[in-house]
Amino acid sequence: MKILSIETSCDETAVAIVENGRKILTNRIYSQIDIHQKYGGVVPEIASRNHIVKLPYIIDEALAESQLTLADIDAIGVTNGPGLVGALLIGLSTAKAMAYSLGKPLIGVHHIEGHIAANFLQYPDLEPPFLTLVVSGGHSHLVLVEDFQTFKVLGRTIDDAAGEAFDKISRVLGLGYPGGPAIDLAAQNGNPAAIAFPRVMLDKNKFDFSFSGLKSAVLNYINGKKMKNEAIDPNDVAASFQMAVVEVLVRKTIACAEKIKIKTLCMAGGVSCNSLLRKMMTVAAEEAGITLCYPDPILCTDNAAMIGSMAYYNYINGGESDLSLNGIPGMKIGYRQ
Repeated sequence: MKILSIETSCDETAVAIVENGRKILTNRIYSQIDIHQKYGGVVPEIASRNHIVKLPYIIDEALAESQLTLADIDAIGVTNGPGLVGALLIGLSTAKAMAYSLGKPLIGVHHIEGHIAANFLQYPDLEPPFLTLVVSGGHSHLVLVEDFQTFKVLGRTIDDAAGEAFDKISRVLGLGYPGGPAIDLAAQNGNPAAIAFPRVMLDKNKFDFSFSGLKSAVLNYINGKKMKNEAIDPNDVAASFQMAVVEVLVRKTIACAEKIKIKTLCMAGGVSCNSLLRKMMTVAAEEAGITLCYPDPILCTDNAAMIGSMAYYNYINGGESDLSLNGIPGMKIGYRQ
């Protein structure tokens, strides 16, 4: 079954064709990073307008690369939440028009569930149950994947997402946007033990995250140095901040896996590309006897292949959508419209 999928939840215009939920035939992504860089973050209206302009061309590119025509496509998958509502509606309008005109099934996909499904593309033999740490610009979740349609949130951020904190600190340090890769790069030339930033673990028996306090501590440190006219080493700040984030993510995730006695752990989302997170989680998982999975970086950031994978499992489990499918900016994991 070949599904053409569309992802426009934020600033990536992405189209993919995925076969049977596991095999990528094409995965095309147009990134708007250069456009939004001067603003230090995504401007929703600009993102939406660029989706309108680029999406038809990306669809054509995907079909050409896979050497397929629309007649070869069995269904249309599309992200319908969460995300920027204007951006979501561009993808949804296109997907619904294609499904209607072609007489093909329409399948709505939850963006975070799509990130989780990226692991199915990287590991064709992966099967539930498993625990997933989803970390991105807008999300920090611990999700138990009980089966292909059952997702149980065991922990989430109560304030800022990890990726949001990376973007903010990177911007203050003048390292650029997006913040995750910039912090990761700077940290390689810094000392992670240079500054004692707090590790906010919250209740040790719960698995929620909080990064606003850490973010405030870093900002206070920088402002204090400036007020005293003292030098700031951006690399040391980046390395110390990154270590504080990663240590919490790793300790919380491994503790959660051990408590629920799960032996397979996946990571997903853009922040899961972080080199220190991958290194420390690999060591911690090995020490705990847990099998660790994480996709290639191209499948961690927003892409349509992950949406095509999840669309397949939604469809074979009766998750076909009708043309009333709408964009839901704050859509909860497990919600079916």
